[in-house]
Parts: sequence; C-alpha cells; structure tokens
Amino acid sequence: MNYFVLGDEDTVLGFSLVGVDGLVVSEESEIGELFDRVLSNEEIGIIIITERVANRIREKVESLQFRGEFPLVVEIPDRTGYEKEKPPLRDLINRVIGIRL
Repeated sequence: MNYFVLGDEDTVLGFSLVGVDGLVVSEESEIGELFDRVLSNEEIGIIIITERVANRIREKVESLQFRGEFPLVVEIPDRTGYEKEKPPLRDLINRVIGIRL
C-alpha cells in the first residue's frame, strides 16, 4: 500500500523528500481528472490532499472520507494553514449520514 499526495508545489516537494509520490495541482480544471486517476491506481492506499485542492472537489472527498474503504483520503492544510476553521466532527458525520446525533 502506497501513499500519494495531491497539492501545491511546496506540499508535494515536502512529501517527496520522505519518499511519497505526488502531483502538483496548478490548474483548477484538472483537479477532478487527477483525483480520479489517483483513485483508479489500486496500489495507492492513502491519498493525502491539501484543503485548498479538496475544496474544489469537496463532494468527492467527503464521500470517500466516510466510506471506510481504501484508499483512505486524508486532508491536510497547505503551507499557509487551513483556509477556515474546520467544522466539528459531529457536524461532518451528521451531514454524511443524514441524521442528527
């Protein structure tokens, strides 16, 4: 099982220093295509994606984060930090399963 990172140039470079492959996402129009290509690679078990990239394909990312299957999708801040405060985990779960806990 391999890791793979999608994000800005600094994030991808940083992960490459510890042996993690990745792709720099520079064009907004290519995000969905790149994400789908990474998902189709059965050797990738964990996808690390920066928040700014994930925000462009939010529905796809959230549907994969809560399904409990590989590949796991882990969202991280880029070098500038989080864009906004993250909602509480309870709110995310309520939104995904459609009921209030």
